[in-house]
Amino acid sequence: MDSVPILVPDIDEAIPLPANAAEALPELSREQEIEMRARTIKLISDLTGTAITPSEENIDEAKELARQMMDDPKKRIEFSKYPNETMAYLSGLIQQSNCALVDDLSELKQYVVNKLVYEVEHATTPKERIQALTKLGEVDGVDAFKRRSEVTHIIKPIEEVEKELLSVLEGIEYRVISDKSDAA
Repeated sequence: MDSVPILVPDIDEAIPLPANAAEALPELSREQEIEMRARTIKLISDLTGTAITPSEENIDEAKELARQMMDDPKKRIEFSKYPNETMAYLSGLIQQSNCALVDDLSELKQYVVNKLVYEVEHATTPKERIQALTKLGEVDGVDAFKRRSEVTHIIKPIEEVEKELLSVLEGIEYRVISDKSDAA
């Protein structure tokens, strides 16, 4: 029977090892840490077949954490002291607030235009109607109030440009105006 060779990786002695697992982890933002914890919680839940069902207390705790994160974005929160259910619910809250409402900005622009048209049609006072029309006219693409100036670039051969310049220069009347201080 052939023996299986033992493979030992080359280890550089000049590279220090971290003191513990926490030191080995990269620096994460709060959102990244919560997402990482939620993925781990979900994976463990899937592997064990145990559902994660937050209680009212977990939900309130997650909402309070979210409020703290919004009130003081720089505050470092120790997420490890909270139960998995709280962290899973908090992750869901964050994911819900970070999602895109539209896939394309053109959809959002169309939504704004549609809402402005609705406001124009349903305004109760002329002032409100004019305000909505003004905002609608300022939308890129509508440009009802945009002042336009057009610049036309004409590319001509240098000989033609020289002829035009010479004809302009020949049309200029020259007069010599003497300075009285020179006569003295």
